[in-house]
Amino acid sequence: MTAAEGSGELRQAAQPGAGEVTATVIIDAPAERVFAAFTAWERQSDWIPFTRVRVVEGDGGEGSLIEAVTAIGPAALRDKMRVVRVDAPYEVGVVHCGRLLRGPGVLRCTPMEGNRTQVVWHEWFHLPGGAAGRVAWPVLWPGSKISLTRALKKFGRLVEQGRLP
Repeated sequence: MTAAEGSGELRQAAQPGAGEVTATVIIDAPAERVFAAFTAWERQSDWIPFTRVRVVEGDGGEGSLIEAVTAIGPAALRDKMRVVRVDAPYEVGVVHCGRLLRGPGVLRCTPMEGNRTQVVWHEWFHLPGGAAGRVAWPVLWPGSKISLTRALKKFGRLVEQGRLP
């Protein structure tokens, strides 16, 4: 694949998909610490169940390629993400650019009074399977929402306890 083809493919994956999920949590820690913990990519394995995360290309900053592999028994889901925007300590944007998971995602850290931070994690996935995927999404969405919210709450607890980054 040429750089131009890869760029076009990334642009296509960056378009918001119909599968949208958002989670929010307020963390008792300053935004700088929360942001640093979130962008400690390999440590996401500590708070996202059954998942191993690694930096494949780059230093974890803008332009880097991150890979998350979620495995339960023999079933594995590989999620490749390109870091497309870093505005520390407020926002990091990624584009899921794998074969199955595609679409943009963003994590926003909003500083609040008392050294607290509101974290909003928002994903817009392209739904695989065409019409069948669109029909299945309302059934799959609640599980996605619950999983994302639980992971973000665990992340918040680990940051508050000083166990991340």
